Amino acid sequence: MARYSEAKDEEMRGFTIIELLIAIVIILIIAALAIPKLLHSRLAANEADAVASIKSINAAEVAYQAAYPTRGFAAQLSYMAGTQPCKPSPTSACLLDKSLASGAKNGYSFSAIGTKQTANGLYLDYAAGGSPIAYGDTGVRLFCSTSDGVLRYSANPSHSMVPPNASQCQAEPPLE
Repeated sequence: MARYSEAKDEEMRGFTIIELLIAIVIILIIAALAIPKLLHSRLAANEADAVASIKSINAAEVAYQAAYPTRGFAAQLSYMAGTQPCKPSPTSACLLDKSLASGAKNGYSFSAIGTKQTANGLYLDYAAGGSPIAYGDTGVRLFCSTSDGVLRYSANPSHSMVPPNASQCQAEPPLE
C-alpha cells in the first residue's frame, strides 16, 4: 500500500520553479525573435498600401480632369471624394473613398494639391504624396506622383512626416 501512495505522489508532483523559469525564458527568446519580424511586416504592408493609394489618387485625378475639363486637376484631395449618397460635383467628385480622401489611411498621411493654376483657375498639374504618420512605426519611405503618372519614392533620410510637394517629388527616383 505504501508503494502505491509514493508512486501517486511522484506523479502529481508538478513542475519545479526551475522548470517553469526555463519554459518562460524559452518563450521570451522566441518572442524576441518574432516581434521585430512582425513589426517589419506591418511597415511593409503600410508602404504597399501607400503605393496603391498613390495609384488610386493618380487614377482619380485623371478621371477628375476628364469630368471637369474647365477646372483641370482637383485643387485638393478632398474634392475627389463625396458623402453618401454621392452626387458628383467639382468639390465632391465621388472618385475616391472617404478614408483616403480624408488624408490618412493605414499609417500614412496623403495630400493631392493642384498646381500650375492658370489665370482662369485651371489646374494644369498636381502633386500627390504620402508620408508615414509616425516615422519608423507606421512607415519609413515617402511616395509621390505628379500628372506624368510616374510613381516616385524617397528613402526619407530626414525622417519627414510631411508628404512631398511637386518639386520634391520631381527630384526623386521612380519606384520600380
